[in-house]
Amino acid sequence: ASNTLRRVGLLAAGGTAYGAATYLTYHYLTSAKADRDAANARITESGSRFSYVANPNRTETFQQIAFGYDDQIGKDEFVMGIGLMRRALLFFHAKGNVLEVGAGTGRNIGIYPKSVSKVVLTDSSNKMLERAKRKIKDMSTPEQKQYEVVVADSADLSQYEDGSFETVVDTFGLCSFDDPVQVLKEMQRVCRDDGKILLLEHGRSKTYEGLSNYLDANAERHAKNWGCIFNRDIDGLMDEAGLEIESLTTWHFGTTYYVVAKPKSKESDLRRAKASNVVATSGLLPDNSDRVQCSCR
Repeated sequence: ASNTLRRVGLLAAGGTAYGAATYLTYHYLTSAKADRDAANARITESGSRFSYVANPNRTETFQQIAFGYDDQIGKDEFVMGIGLMRRALLFFHAKGNVLEVGAGTGRNIGIYPKSVSKVVLTDSSNKMLERAKRKIKDMSTPEQKQYEVVVADSADLSQYEDGSFETVVDTFGLCSFDDPVQVLKEMQRVCRDDGKILLLEHGRSKTYEGLSNYLDANAERHAKNWGCIFNRDIDGLMDEAGLEIESLTTWHFGTTYYVVAKPKSKESDLRRAKASNVVATSGLLPDNSDRVQCSCR
């Protein structure tokens, strides 16, 4: 009898959890649909002349959401295990002097390992960084000395010389920058040749087309609410920037990218230059060049 009661209890608890999850999922999807439709309606009404994604003032959204950002995003990150991913990425790979771009409210504050001597947190949003400063203020004096907060454009880090940092970090920033490729190039420039570039990003899935279609359909809504373009091609951005990937793992059906990389080497630049020269030279061949090229058949 006791076993029967236990099973009934487990079934009841499981049914309650399933029902709650179903209700919450339905509530989220329906509310998201209404918000998406409203965002897309504005674009349609403008004759496609307006776009939240292409809005030149898109990044000003971060100034508006800075105060409540941690509370809103914290729940999602907890459920998805993002906090553990942040800790793993930094614990195993960050060391020495570190530059973090797109640091926002400083969600990585307090989880850098002892192998890190200094962390410079940069972001273009001064209001986001004010939240980061508050977190640092609550730390012990020795811990506070580990951090420096700087308002800076991640696409122009000219205040830092080449090879200034052993580790350069960006967590969930490539979705937000106006020119993510230029940011990646600057991250490489200020990183030492033997240093590490650490990325934790979200973008379109290469595994599940349906999921990427969902991201595409909701891109305008998400950009309106968060200032974030969450359907960017992360692989394409890294490739265009010439980043040399050491390891890449994707999570959450291919939408979360966990990347350990390094700056492109001089040898890589030389290979690219040679390839470009070959392509350019091929255009100078005589009209019968096609017969020469296929003579190996």
